[in-house]
Amino acid sequence: MRSPQPELTVVGSVNLDLVARVERLPRAGETLTASSFERIPGGKGANQAVAAARLGAKVRLVGAVGRDAAAAEALVNLRELDLDVRDVDAPTGLALILVAADGENQIVIVRGANFHQGLVAQSHKVKGAVLCQLEIPDEAIEAARANAEWLCVNAAPARPLPVDADLVVANRYELDVIGPQRGLVALTLGEEGAVLLDDGKEIARATPPNVDAVDGTAAGDAFTACLVVSLLEGREREESLRRACAAGAIAASRFGAQPSLPTAGEVDAILRG
Repeated sequence: MRSPQPELTVVGSVNLDLVARVERLPRAGETLTASSFERIPGGKGANQAVAAARLGAKVRLVGAVGRDAAAAEALVNLRELDLDVRDVDAPTGLALILVAADGENQIVIVRGANFHQGLVAQSHKVKGAVLCQLEIPDEAIEAARANAEWLCVNAAPARPLPVDADLVVANRYELDVIGPQRGLVALTLGEEGAVLLDDGKEIARATPPNVDAVDGTAAGDAFTACLVVSLLEGREREESLRRACAAGAIAASRFGAQPSLPTAGEVDAILRG
C-alpha cells in the first residue's frame, strides 16, 4: 500500500544555467559557434526539488542565492515550493552548459552562493526525509545528516562523501571517486538504465524506455527525485528503480533542466507504453 503524500526537504544548490546549443562538443582548444543561447533556472538542488514536487511530494527547498539579478531568474520555477532560500553576500550560482545535437553535454559549475556559510546554518534546521547533492559544502551535508531521519545523497559533482547516507545515487565515475558504500546505492548506467545495490549486492535492475535524446542536463536529477519519491511513497524497490529510469529518460528527451522534468502522470504513461 502506498503511503500518503511524502514530505521531502531538499538541501541543495540553486543556479542559473547559461546554455549554448552546438552541433557537437568542442575538442580541447577548439572554438565553435553556438546555434542558440538560453538562460534557464537550474542547480541540482533546485532541479531535484522541482522534480519531486511534480512527482507528487510536498517539498521544502533549503538553499542560497546572491543579491543580484540572476537570483530572480534562478528562482522563477520554485515559488510554489516551501522555500527557505537565503539571500547572501555572494553571487548566485551559475552553470555553464554546452549541449550537442546528440544530447551529450559539458557542464562547469560556478558555486557562488551555494557554498556560503548561510546555507550551512540553514541545514541545521532540517528534519524528516532529506535529499542533498554535492554542489553544497560538506558542512551543510553533515548538518543535514545529523538532523535527518532518512538521507539520500546524490554524489555529484563527485568528491568523497562526508557522511554515511541511507541512499546514495551515483554514476560509474562518481562511484569510483566515493568508493564502496554500505547500504543502498543506485548506480546509474546512462542508456543502460540503473542498478540498485544493497551492501554491494545487486537487488534490482531496470532499463529506461526508448526515447530520442535531446538534452541530458537534468536526466540524473529527474532519476534521483523519482527514486526518492517512489521509495518514500512505499513502493517496492524494483518498481521505484523502474520509475526513476523512466523519469530520467523523459527528461533526456526534452531541452533544458527544469523545463524537462516530468510529472507522475507522465511517468505512469510512458511505463504503460
